[in-house]
Amino acid sequence: MRVVIQDNYEKMCKWAADYIADKINGHKEDRPFILGLPTGSSPIGVYKELIRKNKAGEVSFKNVVTFNMDEYLGLPKDHDQSYWYFMHEYLFDHLVDMKAENINILDGMTEDPEEECRKYEEKIASYGGIDLFMGGIGVDGHLAFNEPFTSLTSRTGVRDLTTDTRIVNSRFFDNDPEKVPAQALSVGIGTVTDSKEVLVLISGHNKARALAATVEGSVSQKWTCSALQMHNGAIIACDEDACGELTVDTYKYFLDIEKKERL
Repeated sequence: MRVVIQDNYEKMCKWAADYIADKINGHKEDRPFILGLPTGSSPIGVYKELIRKNKAGEVSFKNVVTFNMDEYLGLPKDHDQSYWYFMHEYLFDHLVDMKAENINILDGMTEDPEEECRKYEEKIASYGGIDLFMGGIGVDGHLAFNEPFTSLTSRTGVRDLTTDTRIVNSRFFDNDPEKVPAQALSVGIGTVTDSKEVLVLISGHNKARALAATVEGSVSQKWTCSALQMHNGAIIACDEDACGELTVDTYKYFLDIEKKERL
């Protein structure tokens, strides 16, 4: 596992966007670059920088196929809190060469959620798997909507959202947890860790315990993010604020070994 520590959120996002752009640019044209993407507040800065790079001609998305992590069950695409809406508002609508047919997002209005999830896994496999999956984690360490005690080998499926998650997300639903859907469709931990590389963004004091659990804790279903310890291509991009629960030795080790990555 790599842990790249930056001074602040802005530098963390720039580093992550640079890394993704370099991977896309270095990819051979014989097949698309398959990119997994998250929603939430963590990736917004990365998306802004990728949009800037795309408009400046520094990276092209014409040969990129995307798969999103999750979607609320029961929200139509045009709902302003659906993740389909979020992705178009914060990324896809601003890219100059992203092809609509290359965008894959789970259908929250499907009449057969299990079949929708099966087909999603099947489509990922048809491309030979995901090259790079970017993600963020919750304060309880959940990756996508894989809440604590979700199997670390789980695949795309229906997830029940915890009360804590609905309370946290209620800020987008008039601060009313009851307005937050109780279920979501989500890729599994196994889906994410099957990717060739996983790049997870962790920022802010409130994510410090989750970062420590991801990097230093035991591999456990309680912290689904800890599954990244078993992945040979896992990278954590974080800011200083998120490092408050790391031991001094761990913090100094990663500062030293990744010093060339410091912006």
